[in-house]
Amino acid sequence: MPLTKRSAVSAGGLVIRVVAGRPELVLGRRRRERDGFVWSLPKGTPEVGETREETALREVREETGLEVRILSYFDKIEYSFVRASERIEKTVHYYIMEATGGTFDDYDKEFDELRWVPMDEAISLLDFSTESTLIQRAYSELMA
Repeated sequence: MPLTKRSAVSAGGLVIRVVAGRPELVLGRRRRERDGFVWSLPKGTPEVGETREETALREVREETGLEVRILSYFDKIEYSFVRASERIEKTVHYYIMEATGGTFDDYDKEFDELRWVPMDEAISLLDFSTESTLIQRAYSELMA
């Protein structure tokens, strides 16, 4: 039986701070059945009636415990995967954000671990090439 196809959209954030002149961003590590642990960016699916910006703010707050604000739209990544005989074509929109409050202690435990990681190190730590490439571009633009 051929796979059915559907599209899905998510939104998330590149939460960035600068420490001693070196940009860092928030990464989360979670367990996945088929991959063991993976490092990734905070993101998620919109609730009914939410804008992409509202989704990004809510998902980053829920997944990290940080209160954040959007500084600008950055870019989107696209990828596909198969789940339960369905091919899902996914687009994730990312915003550049800064933390305005909160703490990692207040997150929803979707991640097993949260960490501020220097951006140049995050490029190789991230498990998904689409996210790694996105961070490489963001880092290059910040350092230009």
